[in-house]
Amino acid sequence: MRRRLALPLASAVLAVAASLLTATSASAAPADKPQVLSSWTQESASSYNAWLSARNNQGAWSAYGFDWSTDYCSSSPDNPFGFPFATACARHDFGYRNYKAAGTFSANKSRLDSAFYADLKRVCANYSGATKTSCDGTAWTYYQAVSIFGVSEKAGGTRPVD
Repeated sequence: MRRRLALPLASAVLAVAASLLTATSASAAPADKPQVLSSWTQESASSYNAWLSARNNQGAWSAYGFDWSTDYCSSSPDNPFGFPFATACARHDFGYRNYKAAGTFSANKSRLDSAFYADLKRVCANYSGATKTSCDGTAWTYYQAVSIFGVSEKAGGTRPVD
């Protein structure tokens, strides 16, 4: 009699435990989400490359619940004067959106803007002479715009530069 009760009882306990573990892991982002977010929003080329790789394979990071949406360079041209700034703008959007969602935007804004400027300067490093000078000036203008006007969203307000 004990055996007949033990097996169904053990099966029921295991089924409940498995469903609880599945529900917990599906509803909560991994504990290292802040570290991953930080690693993808630094000034270095390696940080940029890691973010770009993840962006190109977003499905692998779906458990983290990152916001990958972007409007690229907002109301500014994505490729001003032919300089390809769109991907740098997308990474900047990624940082702004995800730090705002985490409630830690203000503490990270300056670094996000600096990383954006570093990304733009890496684009400009592909040019030389007057073209590089023009690209550097455009990058500086974009950086100044986000530095000054890229602020946290206010309830009921219009969407700021990000």
